[in-house]
Amino acid sequence: MYAFQYFLYCLCISIALKLQIPLGVVLAIPPFNYPVNLAVSKIAPALIAGNSLVLKPPTQGAVSCLHMVHCFHLAGFPKGLISCVTGKGSEIGDFLTMHPGVNCISFTGGDTGIAISKKAGMIPLQMELGGKDACIVLEDADLDLVAANIIKGGFSYSGQRCTAIKVVLAMESIADALVEKVKARVAKLRVGAPEDDCDITSVVTESSANFIEGLVMDAKEKGATFCQEYKREGNLIWPLLLDNVRPDMRIAWEEPFGPILPVLRINSVEEGIHHCNASNFGLQGCVFTKDINKALLISDAMETGTVQINSAPARGPDHFPFQGLKDSGIGSQGITNSINMMTKVKSTVINLPTPSYTMG
Repeated sequence: MYAFQYFLYCLCISIALKLQIPLGVVLAIPPFNYPVNLAVSKIAPALIAGNSLVLKPPTQGAVSCLHMVHCFHLAGFPKGLISCVTGKGSEIGDFLTMHPGVNCISFTGGDTGIAISKKAGMIPLQMELGGKDACIVLEDADLDLVAANIIKGGFSYSGQRCTAIKVVLAMESIADALVEKVKARVAKLRVGAPEDDCDITSVVTESSANFIEGLVMDAKEKGATFCQEYKREGNLIWPLLLDNVRPDMRIAWEEPFGPILPVLRINSVEEGIHHCNASNFGLQGCVFTKDINKALLISDAMETGTVQINSAPARGPDHFPFQGLKDSGIGSQGITNSINMMTKVKSTVINLPTPSYTMG
């Protein structure tokens, strides 16, 4: 892909042509929870920009990625344009991310991305990492709408989404009513196998389940209110709403990546913003209020890549910009942003022997 821009200088003696040219080889690493969608969102802009691509699928989603790449080959894509390399990140990760033939890395996942960014060297990076997405609920919010979005945002995919609601910051005056509405909806969630079309299914690994349980036990020891009985069978964890969570509890800050949702009660909007911004994450957040002026002011104050007003956090359509701040990422995704990131700028300056009078 060659994109030209035309610049003039002084008396039009010099003309600069700005070219956007391919970087070369893009290494794409999608996560286990959306192995196809988040692979395609990297593959498409890389190819549009004129690059070739190496896909390193997640260990738990490798089969779907292999089938997808096979479909590309059946469709007639030239050999070598898209390659797929499988293996555990602990075994082949450093080899791939530090390989001199890789010119760009687009990664979606957890804090592994921070390690990659430290090792990759002087190449463009696109990192979408974890989040502790806060849901700030004001006194005038529609609590039925909030409760529905907390269920959708906090428990879909069993909470295994970077854009899941990870902490509810509710004004004290409406917290009791909100918690009761959420509890009633949690009770209706079906728990079991994905083949049975259940709402809550197993988390991805035993280590993930153990980590979640550690957060739950810490909250229990420190006095959080359990709105449901904690229940676990293997990797299957029943949905749990934790009320009266305090900042000294791990669950107030750490990302469970599971069906566990803490509620912190706040006495002012400023308290909610402070908690949100004190996190080392800054991916997404949401605000529920009927006052659009307050919503915009709070959105401006929240140190997150995206803020949803009166809706749960979401990745959104692939042409929307999608980015994280702080430990939640580097760069911005979305087709246009990704294409620009996967190209390099080169200038060619034409120096004319005499001034040009084309501008009059």
